[in-house]
Amino acid sequence: MSLSRISVAIMLLACSAYADNSATPPRLPGRVDIQQKLNTQIPLDLMFRDESGKVVRLRDELRGKPVLLNFMYYRCPMLCSMVMEGIASTLTELKFDVGKEFDVITVSFDPRDMPDQAAAKKEKYIKRYGRFSAVSGWHFLTGHETSIRKLTDAVGFHFAYDPKLDQFAHGTALLVLTPEGRISRYLYGFEYKARDVRLALVEASRNRIGSATDQLLLLCYHYDPATGKYSRSAMNVVRAGGIATIIGLAGFIVVMLRRERRGPSPGASRHPLPASRGEGTREAQATREPRRGRMRGALLRPQN
Repeated sequence: MSLSRISVAIMLLACSAYADNSATPPRLPGRVDIQQKLNTQIPLDLMFRDESGKVVRLRDELRGKPVLLNFMYYRCPMLCSMVMEGIASTLTELKFDVGKEFDVITVSFDPRDMPDQAAAKKEKYIKRYGRFSAVSGWHFLTGHETSIRKLTDAVGFHFAYDPKLDQFAHGTALLVLTPEGRISRYLYGFEYKARDVRLALVEASRNRIGSATDQLLLLCYHYDPATGKYSRSAMNVVRAGGIATIIGLAGFIVVMLRRERRGPSPGASRHPLPASRGEGTREAQATREPRRGRMRGALLRPQN
């Protein structure tokens, strides 16, 4: 073998090794990303089938509560199951109950998925969640490709099908909707902090759910759309501290005013405090004067 042929072979091996280790993503027949569309109204008239096979419109699944919306496909070999496990784990940490304070809608973006597959997924994750009241509040939907595309495009969830692998390339996000069906928050990742989900639900509900503590936490934590998480803000912490101080002072003033209006306690009238030196009532001074006069008269009277 000549030296030139050996050089060409080495170059080809180097190129193939570079190609095998290249970080260039494979070409997909579509866009794969998540584009935030905050405050966008989802199309409520789109029709899907629920896990029982019943045809429903999206508006039928909104029951005056904030909603967690996520996308998956039921034949997904790995990623979707990881995300669903993360969602179920987070929901178990919340004191809010699915079906009471909020609902969950899981939509398959594979038009080949059928209601029986949706029913199997619902049964699995309801058991994983462990609160069976969620049966009426966690919906698993399938639908026609047209409805799927209109919904995913409306919320900015873009995915692509790879025919070679017979799989979908897609991102992961948990969307938080207002009771009217507007997008309030996007939460990213495979796992979600219970604190972030709770605060997002409180915000989406416009304070219809949650406590005063949640309101203070919303002042302390700021939603960052870039990360899809709530981060601590120094300025908001200062504001929350100021508000807490004002509330404390107001409570103190109210308590003192109530005590003043009630007047002295009954025990205080039965056990008056002794008068300080040099002070006394006019009656006490009047009784002392005659006594002093009699004592002076006795001293000045001549003795026999």
